[in-house]
Amino acid sequence: MKNKFLFLGIAAALFIACEADDTSDIVINDNSVTNNTTNTGGGAEEDNTVNLSGVYTTDITLDPEMEYVITGPVLIASGATFTVPAGMTIKAEPVGVNAYIAIQQGARIEANGTSADPIVFTSNAAAPSSGNWGGIVLCGRAPINSTADGSTDTATTEVGGLSYGGNVSDDDSGSLQYVRIEYAGGAIDGNAELNGLSVYGVGTGTTIDYVEVYEGSDDGFEFFGGTVEASHLVVVNSEDDSIDWTEGFVGTLTDVYVQHGTSHDKAFECDGYNTDFSNEGGYFSAPTVTNVTIVGVNDGTSEAIRLRAGTQGIFTNILFTDFDEAFDLDGDTGDNPTGQGVLDGLLSVTDATFTNVTTNVKNDTGFVFDEADFVSGIGNGTGTDIATWGAGWTIGIN
Repeated sequence: MKNKFLFLGIAAALFIACEADDTSDIVINDNSVTNNTTNTGGGAEEDNTVNLSGVYTTDITLDPEMEYVITGPVLIASGATFTVPAGMTIKAEPVGVNAYIAIQQGARIEANGTSADPIVFTSNAAAPSSGNWGGIVLCGRAPINSTADGSTDTATTEVGGLSYGGNVSDDDSGSLQYVRIEYAGGAIDGNAELNGLSVYGVGTGTTIDYVEVYEGSDDGFEFFGGTVEASHLVVVNSEDDSIDWTEGFVGTLTDVYVQHGTSHDKAFECDGYNTDFSNEGGYFSAPTVTNVTIVGVNDGTSEAIRLRAGTQGIFTNILFTDFDEAFDLDGDTGDNPTGQGVLDGLLSVTDATFTNVTTNVKNDTGFVFDEADFVSGIGNGTGTDIATWGAGWTIGIN
């Protein structure tokens, strides 16, 4: 969660590519579908491959009979809708952060698969690996606390300089259902990265349901403010945090399954605001998180959920397996009052089961409270029923 520049008013980022972040300039191509014919000596063979890159200012619907390769940043501009039919696989050139899909403010994505026919966004590499491409970015107009509360001021994304944020809580960026995002999370450096799904100021009008991020090099899902109500989320083998929130995220996360691989950071990293910038809005992240299973690797040093920078949140029905620390609470008695949230009942856990966990709760907040003040119903957590709702469309689950 890094520093961002703020715009006052509605700052258009429609044709901004990558300014000072060392990514390639966006080239606006002829995006029409072209079938190339190759003479093989035995007749004509059609090459039905279409490259996607550049800015799309009108609706684009992918054709299931064609193959699509993302070769650069794909920006869907305000007023346009990007539609992907169920069962399609879209591949990205393995060029790291230089290939990604961004749904800008006022644009929409409609990628609705089914459990039998999920939509897959993956790498085009012969031997794919984490960080091959940049993933999917959603930019909405919902509130963020790095701008003044109630204002239409916006911030800009770490990669691409795209505007996000505002005061439209029910903003609609489209729908992602039964979608798998593989080998994403490209990075320029430690200050400019993309995730599997980057969710910037996205509102409750948006649907994020049944989405898996698999083998990513950065975070699985990162929520930068916003109000979106996401459910049935799966993160397998993310090399950084699996679920990350900051900038006043106040949405809901329901039915979440996280599975660590050999390389990993936290299962959840939760910030009340962006400490690289400021809390202009004057409030903290405070999502509701329900039905979560987190499976670690028992490596002796792992933390499942880190709560810091004043974050609040109500957790219910959490199952931890194989962690050194389940909850690590950080903060102070000044600008980062994470512990005050515990004392006020704004940061709490109900029904949690700790299996092969060394430390249930670590308190580094500067506030004094007991484990029982933070967690109730120990042993009652059953987690999420991944075996049922994850059947048929997810991969890599133990």
